[in-house]
Amino acid sequence: MREILAAQLKDAMRGGDKRRISTIRLIQAAIKDRDIAARTAGKGAVNDEEILQILAKMVKQRDESARIYEEANRLELAQQEREEIEVIKSFLPKQLGEEEVRQLCAAVIADVGADGLRDMGKCMAALKDRYPGQMDFGKASGVVKTLLQ
Repeated sequence: MREILAAQLKDAMRGGDKRRISTIRLIQAAIKDRDIAARTAGKGAVNDEEILQILAKMVKQRDESARIYEEANRLELAQQEREEIEVIKSFLPKQLGEEEVRQLCAAVIADVGADGLRDMGKCMAALKDRYPGQMDFGKASGVVKTLLQ
């Protein structure tokens, strides 16, 4: 994943795509911050799965920022956030559709042997392990909750 980011940064620099350059640098900075935190905690470098989690978090942050900017009528800043979201999403795996998410949630519930809301945490942990960056876990949480009731 790090090699992909570095190669994409070089391509963006050659193409003069300033938005893509700045966004990729932000991604690399976030990864480096997580690496430093991991080293301080005595762990190794961040793996690709954790990088996907970082990217998903960055998308969520920018989506919320864009919504706030739109409410404040700062449309140019909202557009900037949306452009950054598109760049970040280009590094994430393809997002699963609603029906696929529903089917995968049902499969995880069966695999975990969940029989009530108290098992929701187990189900969500399994989903996050199996499908990092592939689904919106906020929506998946709602699906799991509905299926467990």
